[in-house]
Amino acid sequence: MNGDKPENKPNALFYEVKLFFTALMFYTRIPCPAWTGYSDEQLNRSTRYFPAIGWVVGGAVAAVCGLIAWILPPALAVCVGLAVGILLTGAFHEDGFGDVCDGFGGGYTPERVLEIMKDSRVGAYATIGIATLFSVKIAAMTALITLEPWYGLVGVVFAHVLSRASVVTIIFTDEYAREDLTSKVKPIGRQISVGGLITACSWLLPFVFLLWQRPWWFIAIPAALLMRLRLGGWFKRRLGGYTGDCLGAAQQVMEVGTFLVILVIIGIMNAVAAGGAV
Repeated sequence: MNGDKPENKPNALFYEVKLFFTALMFYTRIPCPAWTGYSDEQLNRSTRYFPAIGWVVGGAVAAVCGLIAWILPPALAVCVGLAVGILLTGAFHEDGFGDVCDGFGGGYTPERVLEIMKDSRVGAYATIGIATLFSVKIAAMTALITLEPWYGLVGVVFAHVLSRASVVTIIFTDEYAREDLTSKVKPIGRQISVGGLITACSWLLPFVFLLWQRPWWFIAIPAALLMRLRLGGWFKRRLGGYTGDCLGAAQQVMEVGTFLVILVIIGIMNAVAAGGAV
C-alpha cells in the first residue's frame, strides 16, 4: 500500500481533480471529462470525494427546493427537488436500498440474500420499502424547509454530505462480503486509507460556519454514527460484510435519519422555548 500519495505524479493537484471526477462519474450521471480515466486504484482513492458528491447532489436538490418553494407549496417543491436528485444520481442509492429490502426481507442465508439482491426484478419488499422511504423523506424535508426556510435548505445539504461521510466509515472499518467478491456488480470503492477517511470527513467542516446559529443540529453527527454502527453490524451478521447495495441503502437510511434527528431537535427546542414563555 502506498497510502494516499500517488507515485510519479508530477501534478498532485491534477490527480486530485481526476479523483473527484472519478467519484462524480461513478456516483452520478453527470458527464465527466474523457481524461478522467479509470483504474481500481483510482476508484478506491476517489472514495474520499464521496461526501463531496453530497455537496453536488444535495446542493442541487436544496437549490431547486428553495426556488420552487417561492411559487409552489413546499411539498411540491420537495418533490421536484427529489426528482432532480434522482436524475443526477440515476437513483443509484435508492436502487441499492430497494435491493437490500428485497434481499434481507426474502433471504435467510447469505447466499440467498445475495442472489435476491442481484436479481434485477423488483419485489414486494423493495416496492414497499422505497414507497415508505420517499413518503418519510418528502414529509421530513417539507417540514424542515417549512419550519426553517433557510437553515432547512442547508440541512438538506448537510444530510447528503453526512450520510455519505458515514458510509465511507463503513468502507474503512468493514470488509466487502466475500460471497460477492467474484460477482459481476457495479464497481465501487472498497478501500480507503486513514488519510482518505480524514479527507472524506473534512467535507463536513463548512457546516461549522453554515450552521453556527444552529449548533444543536450537530447532534445529528453522533446519531448518524450510531445508525452506521447498527447498519454495519447488521450487514456483517447477515452477509459477513457489506456490498455496494448495502452502502447505497445505508446512505439513504442515514440521510432520512438525519432529517428526522434535526426535526426532533427543532421540536424539543420549540417546546422548551414555549415552556419558558409561559
